[in-house]
Amino acid sequence: MTKVRFAPSPTGHLHVGNARAALANYLYARRQHGVFLLRIDDTDAERSRPEYAEAIEHDLRWLGIEWDESFHQSSRLELYAEVAEKLKASGRLYPCFESEDELRFKRDLRLKQGKPPVYDRAMLRLTPEQRAQAEANGKRPYWRFRLTDTTVTWIDRVLGQRLVKLTAVSDPVLIRADGTPLYTFTSVVDDIATEITDVIRGEDHITNTGIQIDLFGALGFNPSRLSFSHLPLLTDSDGGKLSKRLDSLTLRSLRGDGVEASAIAAYLARLGTSDDPEPLGMAELAASFSFEKYSKSSARFDISQLLTMNRRVLHMAEFSDVADRLPTGATEAFWLAVRGNLDLLNEARGWWDVVAGEIVAPVIENEGDYLISALEALPAEPWDNFVWPNWIDAIKDATGRKGRALFMPLRLALTGEDHGPELRDLLPLMGRARAAERLRMAAA
Repeated sequence: MTKVRFAPSPTGHLHVGNARAALANYLYARRQHGVFLLRIDDTDAERSRPEYAEAIEHDLRWLGIEWDESFHQSSRLELYAEVAEKLKASGRLYPCFESEDELRFKRDLRLKQGKPPVYDRAMLRLTPEQRAQAEANGKRPYWRFRLTDTTVTWIDRVLGQRLVKLTAVSDPVLIRADGTPLYTFTSVVDDIATEITDVIRGEDHITNTGIQIDLFGALGFNPSRLSFSHLPLLTDSDGGKLSKRLDSLTLRSLRGDGVEASAIAAYLARLGTSDDPEPLGMAELAASFSFEKYSKSSARFDISQLLTMNRRVLHMAEFSDVADRLPTGATEAFWLAVRGNLDLLNEARGWWDVVAGEIVAPVIENEGDYLISALEALPAEPWDNFVWPNWIDAIKDATGRKGRALFMPLRLALTGEDHGPELRDLLPLMGRARAAERLRMAAA
């Protein structure tokens, strides 16, 4: 049984980069009829916030992602402590007492000597007496994992063959001095305990994967049972690093701007693949999902392309898809009239004011006589879908106008805009009294 996990840290709102990884996990799990686990990595009590955990769950559901299993790492501290003791007993987890200043001095010294700034494992030579003395002086150890002096290799399903030379990496800290376990450690423990089969995440985890493969082995687990897929990172439209600190690129901010969840999902699901983005539902996206389609190069996240996708989604949306988010009183006829002209759903508010509310019609210079003629030709109610063509024919006969000179003053007077939905569709929704008043105002 395929089982994947998406493991966000609740230290902020969900960013488009993380959302892309969540979608890749979800779509792959659904394609394989497997299990999608949501794991909240909240062992960092100082930075994690319950409100962010709740926000992440809310944003995932809004995006269309549902999970089969879920837990918070903060509920599993006893398990991590138990596994850590086993690593200590085996000698793979060793205590360290150096301060940040001492470590910085060592790094600077190695750099001056032309050596890589790798931890020198000085604490492995610590005698029991020296440790006891350090603790007697009030120091509490943090714990490093002793890496093997090997090169870790694996075949990545996106990037191909990868290798990490562990001799070029510092032994990672797995347990802080206050006893808090760190991500590198807890993630491996949970992947084993929950029987994860596929690890799908960003390319920035490549070195971390090499370390974790070594850690898997130290815990008696065969890492070859896992499949790794690292997605190339997103860049901005200019090819620069896409900062996760840009609040405008969180799902929450995009939703607030009026971008549709299905547009974000459709865009991110195929971003960086050989498939063209299409406004498809989750089932269709899952059916076409494949790691082989991903490029090995970074993908550019372009907000203009996302908005293009959003337009396509809105232009295809049925009234039932958006009814609860339209202005009060909006009808299906209104939606069908305006949807083809919307970039964002919240723009529907303006068009609802046009057909059912109040707008300030502009005074159109040198067109007063023409607009009065148009007003005099305005048919009596009731109005149907033929009122616009019948009115236009009457105006043509009365004024001899045609083309832009015929249509543009009417559009400006009735809607206040020089472009937009077809007046054929808007006029019956607007009603005679509202149309007549606007023509009089524009002719003044």
